[in-house]
Amino acid sequence: MAALGAYYVLSEQHEKFGKLFLRVGFTVGVLAAFLQLYPTGDGQGIMIARHQEPTHAAMEGLFHTQAGAPIAILGQPDVPNMRLDNPLHIPNALSFLTCKKWTATVKGLDQFPQDEWPDNIPLLYFSYHIMVGLGTVFIAILFLAAVQLLRGKLYTSRVMLWTLMLSAPFPFIANTAGWITAEVGRQPWIIYGMMRTRAGVSSLVAAGNIWFTLLGFMGIYSILAILFLFLVYREIEHGPGPEPSAE
Repeated sequence: MAALGAYYVLSEQHEKFGKLFLRVGFTVGVLAAFLQLYPTGDGQGIMIARHQEPTHAAMEGLFHTQAGAPIAILGQPDVPNMRLDNPLHIPNALSFLTCKKWTATVKGLDQFPQDEWPDNIPLLYFSYHIMVGLGTVFIAILFLAAVQLLRGKLYTSRVMLWTLMLSAPFPFIANTAGWITAEVGRQPWIIYGMMRTRAGVSSLVAAGNIWFTLLGFMGIYSILAILFLFLVYREIEHGPGPEPSAE
């Protein structure tokens, strides 16, 4: 909504509605961004650290158990060599976020049998970092927008308006990255700690049936995505309707 409002203000059409969309979208966005930071995001992270320890270690790229464990902002997991290449760390931050103690010991992947590790650690690591990174970007953008709003310059700051408008795809990307994190992170379990994914395979269902169903769902979702984009574009071009009169 904020992105659409920014588009209308930048294009100088439906400006009253655009400013309304900016205010409402900005207000909801601020609340959602800070709720994702605490308590929802923090609580989810602590829950995974307690109940899915190998997943937590893989998400964070923590291969070796450490006291005062750092959090990795950047880096590339090298699974065969049990290390993170080109890391950018914040010292002790992972220990604090996980245990609320700067020097707490956080278990790495070396503490767990390899058959309990997630199947695709690089995909899990990158999807998690994309999700968290975009969440951090949302907070930064909305904080800057709040400053501009308090200064009375939000509606005239083209840089801020362009930033808000171009951020429209980011929530969809973050949501998809979060879904990948959840699904890849629970592997190799279909019921975590109780039933492995391979135990859920039915010998009565042929591989061709699975491919047919998968391709069918992919086709349906592709059609829905194209239709969604077309309808959204048409509604944006049509606009919200005539602006209310001053009478």
